[in-house]
Amino acid sequence: MRDNKEAAIATRMDDHIISVRGLKKHYKGGAIKALDGIDTDIARGEVVVVIGPSGSGKSTFLRSLNMLEIPSCGEIFVNGVDIVGKGVNINQHRQKMGMVFQHFNLFPHMTILKNMTLAPMKLLKKSREEAEAKAMELLEVVGLADRATSYPSQLSGGQKQRIAIVRALCMEPDVMLFDEPTSALDPEMVGEVLDVMKKLARDGMTMIVVTHEMGFAREMADRVIFMDAGVIVEEGTPAEIFDAPKSERLQSFLAKVL
Repeated sequence: MRDNKEAAIATRMDDHIISVRGLKKHYKGGAIKALDGIDTDIARGEVVVVIGPSGSGKSTFLRSLNMLEIPSCGEIFVNGVDIVGKGVNINQHRQKMGMVFQHFNLFPHMTILKNMTLAPMKLLKKSREEAEAKAMELLEVVGLADRATSYPSQLSGGQKQRIAIVRALCMEPDVMLFDEPTSALDPEMVGEVLDVMKKLARDGMTMIVVTHEMGFAREMADRVIFMDAGVIVEEGTPAEIFDAPKSERLQSFLAKVL
């Protein structure tokens, strides 16, 4: 799967859906450098997995891509538009970036179906019938169509996270951002969420995934980025990162997590 996909991505590497240049995020007047100069490009259809120790800047980087974190400086081009620039309708761009967090952020007082159809109806101006048809189609894909009328409190953690993923897909995003989507789950629930993410990757969704799941990174990533201290220390294919790490810092990290 990866060989064919790499060839397809290579033919359109000039078609970067996201380009990041000189991205920095500093706190306390520069005393804390959460991000300290990130440069990278994400090709359309590429699956990029970001790994690194806690506090390395992974989540800050991800949240900066849809301006949930406002950069101290730098540029973030999404479909050719610098979303850091003045006068940009950031909400419009966010609609094309689905994001899944560690915690599910479902509305507890709404049914699963209502959770999934609220944003498409309000922001995409879809009719109730159209939004519900799309929601049911996605619920079928993740095996939860029978839970459409349930409330979040009636679901397991794994089920809630699968709902969070398909809720984001209801907005028909160009990119899916995942911020450690399995870290809050019991171990036996991790697999069912990763299976949904693997299907998305195989279907060609552009994905940027911050995770501690090294098996997922090795199996599904087109490229792995290793971050530490707010910078990209090393990046490459899964084979390059996991089998032939160059930097001592990456070697040390992998020795602890593999």
